[in-house]
Amino acid sequence: MSGCGLFTATDRERFMASMRRFTVGLLGGAMLALIMVGCGGGTPPPEPEPEPQVQPEQPTRDLEAERRAREEEERRRREEEERRRREAERDRVMSIVAERVHFDFDKSDIRSDAEPVLQRKVSVLREYPGIRLRLEGHCDERGSNEYNLALGQRRAESVRRYLMSYGVDAGRFQMISYGEERPLVNAQNEQAWAQNRRAEFVVTDPGGLGTGS
Repeated sequence: MSGCGLFTATDRERFMASMRRFTVGLLGGAMLALIMVGCGGGTPPPEPEPEPQVQPEQPTRDLEAERRAREEEERRRREEEERRRREAERDRVMSIVAERVHFDFDKSDIRSDAEPVLQRKVSVLREYPGIRLRLEGHCDERGSNEYNLALGQRRAESVRRYLMSYGVDAGRFQMISYGEERPLVNAQNEQAWAQNRRAEFVVTDPGGLGTGS
């Protein structure tokens, strides 16, 4: 008996039915796969690249303007330094000029303790030849008004002669005596009288002091 005789009609029908089911299964699986791919089941699309950030435009530096600004700042700094230097120098000179000298009772001679004071004045008067002074002679209250006015004048004259002896021109000085009329200390004792017997120095013309170099 041949091998084909082993299959009955029923077996062939069953076999054919199985083949049809298998074919339908394959076709169904293929269709399902196609549907999944079409619905996005595959690899997702790449993310879009972010747009580049626009950097704000940097202002252009004006180098010439910066240079001029630095030069102006430096000029102002130098001017301020020079102004302060002139003020300090003016204060120094005026302090020296304003120093008083004192006299013994009923005397107009220059005392030894007055000489360093007058020497400092000689120095600044030489340094600043435009300065002009008023020399004021003063006395204590003892004695008559007339006598003290004359004594005050002699004291102013003594100071003038001393300064002139060191080369300071006489035309730079005015002289006046106040006698006992302008006491420095209003008291009646030896200490007050010693302070009142004096010569004072008043600048009548600064001669450009504090304004020049």
